[in-house]
Amino acid sequence: MKIAVCSQNRKEVTGHAGRCRKFWVYNIGNNQISEKELIELPKEQSLRELAQSPVNDPTFIHPAYAADVLITGGMGMGLFNRLGLAGTKGIVTTEKDPDSAVNLFLNGKLPMEEPHRHGHGHDHHK
Repeated sequence: MKIAVCSQNRKEVTGHAGRCRKFWVYNIGNNQISEKELIELPKEQSLRELAQSPVNDPTFIHPAYAADVLITGGMGMGLFNRLGLAGTKGIVTTEKDPDSAVNLFLNGKLPMEEPHRHGHGHDHHK
């Protein structure tokens, strides 16, 4: 199993998955972390930019879509649904530490919240 965690500052779970470009990717074996790798993407490969792009690069697989699970501090229903179509379970949590979030998820104890039901209009005008 692979679990991706949004972590723009490399220390905490990021609150806005669409704008995140840094992901901790955890390989899981025997229900434990076996490997952890930081993936850093250019701005044009953030989930938000990919969603707005008319052309998808078939040679590029985003860490969020390559994972079985994506853990973040916040995402909208659009991203949640796109992840589901790609076979990735989207999880929104209040947990801030990426390692703790993964371990809590593996033990069935990660605090989870619903994705946001609003659109992206709250920050388009910046």
